[in-house]
Amino acid sequence: MTAAFPAPGSPREVEEGLTLAPRFDADGLVTCVVTDADSGAVLMLAHMNAEALAKTIETGEAHYYSRSRKKLWKKGEESGHVQTVAEMRVDCDQDAVLIKVRVAATGASCHTGRHSCFYRRIPLGTLGTELEFVDADRIFDPSDVYRK
Repeated sequence: MTAAFPAPGSPREVEEGLTLAPRFDADGLVTCVVTDADSGAVLMLAHMNAEALAKTIETGEAHYYSRSRKKLWKKGEESGHVQTVAEMRVDCDQDAVLIKVRVAATGASCHTGRHSCFYRRIPLGTLGTELEFVDADRIFDPSDVYRK
């Protein structure tokens, strides 16, 4: 499947218009911020190519492009933690997407077994300090879910 979106127009058309015309980067990707539809918590940051964006819009389930595996992937295809999209937004210059999701099964979005991929805090004020765990309880054991 090759998804086609219109080319971005003038800055005014991109910022004020009603046409979805994503500004994909040189690698053909847009950044996607994923939040919990109910709590607003940031769950993960991912990337979408045109196909992932189109599949997400068409199916209502989150699809992303894996830069490390160089392929499209549906969130939850292995773990069962499918993300159902409650709302999608695009930022002002259409180079980033925000999706608000509800996560099936346990509610975990991170492959480490946690609710969010953002479970470590960077202490402010001193460079070189160690990270601090926050909201880091595991919801599932990754070794039980990812058997590859």
